[in-house]
Amino acid sequence: MSTPPDGTQLDSPLESPGPSPLSQAVHAALATVIDPELRRPITDLGMLDAVDISGGGQVRVTVLLTIAGCPLRGTITADCEAALSAVPGVTAVEVDLKVMTQAQREALKEQLRGTGGQRGIPFNAPGSLTRVYAVASGKGGVGKSSVTVNLACALAAQGLRVGIVDADVYGFSVPALMGITQVPTRVDDMILPPVAYGVKVISIGMFVTGNQPVAWRGPMLHRALEQFLTDVYFGDLDALFLDLPPGTGDIAISVAQLLPKAQILVVTTPQAAAADVAERAGAIATQTGQTVAGVVENMSFLEMPDGGRMELFGSGGGAVLAERLSATVGADVPLLGQIPLDIRLREGGDAGVPLVLGRPETPAAAALLDIAGKLAAVPRGLKGMSLGLQPR
Repeated sequence: MSTPPDGTQLDSPLESPGPSPLSQAVHAALATVIDPELRRPITDLGMLDAVDISGGGQVRVTVLLTIAGCPLRGTITADCEAALSAVPGVTAVEVDLKVMTQAQREALKEQLRGTGGQRGIPFNAPGSLTRVYAVASGKGGVGKSSVTVNLACALAAQGLRVGIVDADVYGFSVPALMGITQVPTRVDDMILPPVAYGVKVISIGMFVTGNQPVAWRGPMLHRALEQFLTDVYFGDLDALFLDLPPGTGDIAISVAQLLPKAQILVVTTPQAAAADVAERAGAIATQTGQTVAGVVENMSFLEMPDGGRMELFGSGGGAVLAERLSATVGADVPLLGQIPLDIRLREGGDAGVPLVLGRPETPAAAALLDIAGKLAAVPRGLKGMSLGLQPR
């Protein structure tokens, strides 16, 4: 053993001190930096390449981006700087950005998708606990997309992991309703969806220029939806919403084929004619084997300044529709809620700020939050799933 000048005996000359408290604090801070697209810590994704700490508290970190043109490189840099600047003892922060090698990208894809990085629809996997809601309507103009966006954002605000597939290829509107202008990031054959208000979103509107129309026939619609479900990495979601086009056409049939476990959520107005048409959108479950999660009545009434209500589109359509669908599918189909007309709902959509987040105190937002609460109350259970246990 060696003996230092003060006479203290060391156990071994090969022993080295562990990480300093500052180093530990720096790494802990970096573990709080979340990749804005994958929604996981950069330390878990192999994105942290190097950390150098000088004696004066200057920290230099090297972060690996998935692709060279990562649209959120500025966000990642700012988040790293903010996290490290809050660490006591850190006097300066420098963030260098590099790009993953092909081998590192392959390792990341395998980590996210599983061994081999297999493609497929993860929501159909035997162990998937994601609740899939296909939001349908009999006709256009009933507010289906606004309902979809607000319900998704309400669930995300409760801490749930939520995604939206804008399956209305001809009439896509979800990106505008959520204020999304970012394009998806492509990592080889994997697409990372933009995230707004904690909700991961994919839409054909993110792949077209300007307000260019999409003129596709049935097979191309099916292929587009299939690619959204296989190539887009959503991760482990609690709930996935599909904003369907009106009616019972190609997309509704494709959803039944690609996502047989999806539940149909029917949106209607109180008008009898709208409820009649909406019944067909829900009754398709009898042909596809799907279940109907419930009915949402939108534009139920207009609150007047004197406290009264003006029923512009009649009344009772939602309740009648729920009763009819219950008889048709042979199971209870609840009326989940009635959403009043509110100009602020439209204004929020135009501004890209969902009403449940921008004006949660309004009656329409309260109705939407109540519906979201009912959907959130359905547990992510293991009912009907095999645990793979075998007797010894």
